[in-house]
Amino acid sequence: MMAKAARAAAAWRTYREVTRPGSPKLTTRLRAIPRMIGAVMRGRYAGLGKGKLAMLGLGVVYLVSPFDVVPDFLMLIGVADDFGVFLWLMASLLGESGRYVEHERHVIQARLEEG
Repeated sequence: MMAKAARAAAAWRTYREVTRPGSPKLTTRLRAIPRMIGAVMRGRYAGLGKGKLAMLGLGVVYLVSPFDVVPDFLMLIGVADDFGVFLWLMASLLGESGRYVEHERHVIQARLEEG
């Protein structure tokens, strides 16, 4: 029961962050994910460490992997762990990509002020 409440709270926080006025919208955040990953890998964005990026990558691998820590044939528990990883992954990616979009905006604004 506590795990369900925690997942629901994480989903609600993500929804509130994405719909906050002035905040980057969902599509903007989703399109920024590949740019963010590239910037982290090239060392051009320090807001997301390579360790955290690796954890996000492991989350993706866990979701697409045919192997599960808790098998899906244990219906409620097996699906719940996948759903929990999915919620964590989406909340993390959307939050991080929103911060990256803000970073891009600040970099562009600074370049405009210099020129």
